[in-house]
This record gives sequence, C-alpha cells and structure tokens, in this order.
Amino acid sequence: MSEVAGVRVERAAGLSAAEVARRVAEGRTNAVRSRTSRSTGQIVRANVITPFNGLLTALFLVILATGRWQNGLFGLVVVANTAIGVVQELRAKRTLDRLAVLNAPRARVTRDGVTSEVDVGDVVADDLITVRAGDQVVADGPVTAADGLEVDESLLTGESEPVHKAVGEDVRSGSIVVAGSGRFTAAAVGADAYATRLTAEARRFTAVRSELVAGTNKLLRWISLMMLVVGPLLLWSQLRSPDTDDWQEAMTGAVAALVGMVPEGLVLLTSLAFMLAAVALARKQTLVQELPAVEVLARVDVVCLDKTGTLTHGDIVFDRLVADGPQDDVRAALALLATAPDANATSAALAEEFSSTTWQRTGGVPFSSARKWSSVDTDGHGTWVLGAPEMVFPEGGPLSDRAADLAAQGKRVLVLASARSPGDGTALPADLTGRALVVLAERIRDDAADTLRYFAEQGVALRVISGDNPRTVGAVAVSVGVPGISAAGEAVDARTLPDDPDALADVLEASAVYGRVTPQQKRAMVGALQRRGHVVAMTGDGVNDAMALKDADIGVAMGNGAAATRAVAQLVLLDSRFAHLPDVVAEGRRVIANIERAANLFLVKNAYSLVLALVVLVSGIAYPLAPIQLTMISALTIGIPGFVLALGPNRRRYVPGFLGRVLRLAVPTGVVIGLAAFGGDLVIRSLDPAGGRVAGQTVATVVVLVASLWTLSLLARPLTGWKAALLAGLATVAAVILAVPLLATDVFLLAVTPHRLLVGLAVGAVAAALVELVGRFVPVHGG
Repeated sequence: MSEVAGVRVERAAGLSAAEVARRVAEGRTNAVRSRTSRSTGQIVRANVITPFNGLLTALFLVILATGRWQNGLFGLVVVANTAIGVVQELRAKRTLDRLAVLNAPRARVTRDGVTSEVDVGDVVADDLITVRAGDQVVADGPVTAADGLEVDESLLTGESEPVHKAVGEDVRSGSIVVAGSGRFTAAAVGADAYATRLTAEARRFTAVRSELVAGTNKLLRWISLMMLVVGPLLLWSQLRSPDTDDWQEAMTGAVAALVGMVPEGLVLLTSLAFMLAAVALARKQTLVQELPAVEVLARVDVVCLDKTGTLTHGDIVFDRLVADGPQDDVRAALALLATAPDANATSAALAEEFSSTTWQRTGGVPFSSARKWSSVDTDGHGTWVLGAPEMVFPEGGPLSDRAADLAAQGKRVLVLASARSPGDGTALPADLTGRALVVLAERIRDDAADTLRYFAEQGVALRVISGDNPRTVGAVAVSVGVPGISAAGEAVDARTLPDDPDALADVLEASAVYGRVTPQQKRAMVGALQRRGHVVAMTGDGVNDAMALKDADIGVAMGNGAAATRAVAQLVLLDSRFAHLPDVVAEGRRVIANIERAANLFLVKNAYSLVLALVVLVSGIAYPLAPIQLTMISALTIGIPGFVLALGPNRRRYVPGFLGRVLRLAVPTGVVIGLAAFGGDLVIRSLDPAGGRVAGQTVATVVVLVASLWTLSLLARPLTGWKAALLAGLATVAAVILAVPLLATDVFLLAVTPHRLLVGLAVGAVAAALVELVGRFVPVHGG
C-alpha cells in the first residue's frame, strides 16, 4: 500500500520476496502457537501430578517406613497407570496433530505479482490477500478491491446480518465472506488479529467435559471427604487393636484400608478411552477436534443435515434448459453469469455448458444464501437475474408451475429473468421478465440410504434442512428413505415457519424435511430443538452453516467444506462422507457403555473397602486385608479387566443417568463383598484360632477374589467368547497365585492351607450368590 494525495492505493503486485523475508525475520507473521492437543509437558504433568497419585505416593512412603516392602507394590500400579496414560495420549496427540496439519486452513496471497495459497501462519504484515465467498478472513486490514463483497461478522459481534464492505473499509479476522470477492491488506497479523485466535480456540485440546467425567469427579470428591474423616479414625483404631503387635502392623492396616478406597485408575481409564476413540475415528477419516464429541454423539437424538454434500455429492451438473423461443440471448447471459467473480458450484456447472460470449459485464449483485439469486449487468443487453423461482418471482409467474413440476422430480431449478435496468443496490429489478428455466441435477450418494436407515434403527430423529426448493429437497429425501416423509410435497417451506421458538419447536417435532431455510433459521431450528431437551448434531459444509454448527451440541463439518465450518465444528469428516457418522455414533456409545461398566468395578472395590474400614472401626479388629493383597485383587478384578472391557466392542444405546445407575449396583454389591470378607475372617478365626491375623487375611482374600470375579462376570454379560476367555484367564492367574507357595507366601503374604481355602471358597460362593441376586433386582447394562 502507498498513499497518493491522502488516498490509499493498492500495490497490485503485492510484497516482494525480500519484503516478505524481512517481515518474517522481524516476527511480523500470522503464526501463533496453536495445538490440537496438549503439549508433551502438559500431558506428562497431567498424568503424573494428580491428587490421587500424590495420596498413593504418600501412602507408599509410609509403607516403606514400616520396612515391609511387599505391601508397597501398589506404588508400581501408580507408575504403570501413569506410564500407560502418557504413552497412549502421546500417540493420540501425534495422530491428531498430523491430521490437523493436513486439514489446516489456507490463505491466498499475492507476492511479486503471483497469487498462491500459503498456510495461515505464513501470512505476513502488509500481505495482499484475496478472499471470496466461503473464506474466513485471516487478518485485519483495509479492503483494497471489492466486487459485491459481503462479510458475516456474527462470530465477532453476534449480529447475523451480512455487512457490505467497500474499498477503504476494514475487514476483521474471524469474519466470514458470504458473498462476492475482494482483496485486502493484512495490517494486523498474529497475536494482533482475531482469526488465528478463533481457529486456535476451535482446535485446541479441550479437557473432557461430559456426563461420564462429571459423574466420576463428583464421586472422587465424595471419596476424598470420606478418607479425610475415616483415615485418622482408622489409624487410631488399628493402633488400639489387640490383633496388631506393633505400629508397623497398625500403619499397614490403615494404609490398606485407604488404598482400597482410592479409585486410582478410573479417571485415567476414562480419559484414555476418549483418546483411543479419537485415534480410532482418525483412521476412519474423522478428525475429533474436541474429545467430548465422542461421548456427546452417543447421546445425540436428533441429527440436522443438509441435502447438498450430505445426501447428495454436492457437485451439480447442468441437465437441460427449458425456454420458449430463441435461446441465443439466454445462452449468452448464462455464459456471463457462469464467469461471475463470485464463482460457486452453480456457476461451475453452467461454465461446462455455456463457455463463451461476446457480451461485456458492467456490474451485478453477487449470490448470497440469504437472497438466493445473483445478477449481472451488461453493456447494451440489460440486466439478467438467475435464482430460485420463488425468490425471483415471489408472487408467481408464467414459469412457476413448470418449475414446481421439475422440482418435484428432485431437480434443482433456477429461473433466468431479464430487465431493462438494474435494481437499487441489492434489490431485484422492477421490470423482470421470465426467460428460461435452468435445470440442474445432483448425484445422490450411494451410501445415503444405508446411513439414514442406521439412524432410524437407533432411534435418532433426522431433520433435513436445506436452502433449496422444498419440493426438490422433499424428492431427494423420499428417494433416500428419510423417515417422516412419503411425498415431495410434504416438505415444509421455511418461509412459512413461525419466529416464536416454542411454535417453531412444535413444527420441528412434526415434520422432517425443510426447504428454503436461511442461515438464521438454521440457528433458530437448532435452538428450538435444544429447548425441547434434544441433543442436536448439525452437519454442514457451507459458510451459511457455520453458526448453526457452533450452536449445536455437536457440529460436524465436511472436509471439503468452507474453512469457517471446519474451524467451529467439533468433528470434521475429512473425506466428506456422511456415511462415517454411524461409526462415530457407535464409537461414542462404545466408550460411554464400557466406561460405565469399568466404573462399576472400581466403585465396588471402593464400597467394600469402606465397609471393611467401618467394620474395623466398630469392632476394633485388625484390617482383614494387607495392601499387597488388595493390589493383587485390584489388578485381577478391576485393573486388567477394566482396561480390556473399556476398549472392547459394545453396541448398547446410551441410557441417561450414569452416576445414579452405577451407585445403585456398586453400593449394594460392595456391601455384600465387604461383609462377606469380614464374615470369612470371623469364621476362620473361630475354626483356626492359631492361624491369627494371617489366616483371616488369607480367607478374606479368597472371598473377595471369588465375589469380585463373579461381579465381573455379571458386568461382562452377555459372555461372548473373548469375555469368557478373559474371565477364565483371570481366574487361572488367581488360582496359580494361591497354589504356588513362592507367590502366595513370599510375595502376597498369604498362608494358604486346604482348610482355609475351602472356607474362603464357601463364603465367597455365598457372596457370589448374593451378588447375583443384587444383579437381578438392579438392571445391569452390559453389552
């Protein structure tokens, strides 16, 4: 840019290579620190520095002070869990970062007279940037050239009306070009601009916020409070117990009780399941930009989808021209409209058929999704308008009936009209005459019908929301089998929809297909459905979908769509195939169902540990399980199976009420196991008084193993082959530990005899029967 007599003049050649290099050296670029996930340091800190790692480490140090190193084996569990979390999240990070780089937005810059695309971060101060409809403005600066340029600044100001931009006016990064084209100079870049910060916010790692994690965190707070109360009382009780010979035994018993109350792997397992789901979806060309999207999609009960690009391929082709009389002027006008600066899919389709004309363009109105028409002014041939028939001729016209008949066949129909002079600004000319109908065709996706059938079978409602003619949308919807519509004429014209949210929600509950929907109405529809308690997913590829995607519970953008839609969406279908959505829904349901199952395992242990702690406080006996024994029980009945089950297949539909449902099963089951362990300890003490504390620990360990493995079998149902093999393997490992003296005595501090084993198995069988009874009264959700 330079100034001549106070007027800013565009340097059409843009910056030179030397000027670009100088600005890069000065740091005046659009580069910002932007990640799709946490940094390596953040990942390590998040997995290492946790309240429960700190608690378990403190308890580990206490055990080391007693000199009985075997009981400190739970410290290795902390190390293993942390290592698994770090390694898996780093793998997920690499996958997501690589996909995000492939999907990063680009900018068109002119340098040394040549226009090319560069990464947004490579834009430098004073770059000359070209924008057109669908682009997101990536820096701030003054407009130097404009041809019908209109931008949507709603992401910045909340105002949804497009703003016309003339030469000299500023555009701000974060706004979206909705019509026309133009160029501007990047006056503010990097940290001084808005777009990069908006993209970074849309793409950055988002801490999991979900029903699963919210419920888990609530449980952890409750457990923490209980430990603060129970811990000191338990230590005091163990010091006074006649079964403890010294302070080391008292400390060991107190630590065992507290370790049992810590669900150390539950949070890790939840986060890990989300990340692995994101990686699994990445292999299916689905980029998860926010991890909670995996779970939320499992809860979606309404999917709002556009026709173009979702049910159809989105690439339209010219079908035929319907015109009475000579077509020379009509073809010349269409050739001029096909080469308009605001090129879109329609003009590209026309350009294949109408390639040349001698007419000269003198002006016009660019297409916008709000107007649904565009126009071109010619030198000596008047003004020509091309657009939706009902928008160009709202009162109807001689071609309206023929257009409706064609639209009912699923065709996209535009009307071409002429006038002697242009309209006022962006208004239609007053003396329009219909000249021809332009018929375009869309290719329906081969997988559209199967995808829609899947959602119908899963109880997910579908709402087709399109800017096209209602009859056209209706015909496509009927052909692919959208539930709730049997004829093209049943599609609702969005121009008749009420503005009141409640009234709009009533219509949305009754009808499935809508045409002539404006961008503002898309947002209103999403909001109305949410007011009725629905969890809404919105798919889209056009710039007019961006704000609706942002408002929806889950925004799903197509990979070949506008950069603005990809920036605000939680999910991006990189190959633009709507058929991937069932995979995403299934992955979300798998995660949420499996984590619930794993949470049951963890909370059963917490429940029986708390029961044993309370029994010890009341009775004054020594705690019946040593930390090493609890570590072994946790590994065989919680840690290993919980991890495997959390990653296994599960097709169970989402059922609301995760926390209440988990507690209804875990608490009574934990009470049964805790009382059974205490009962086994009492029985063996009466039958084998000489065995003392170690005899009681041996029987209690067997009882808890038997009852916990049965609980695992309850939660793993139906028992498919791999689940049965998992259970059999775990039971075999437990049997080997009990049968091999080196393991039982020297490592796990047990004194196994046939008599004690028989008592433990008998009491464990009774506990297992009671657990089965609990499962009969409390619904168990397996999968």
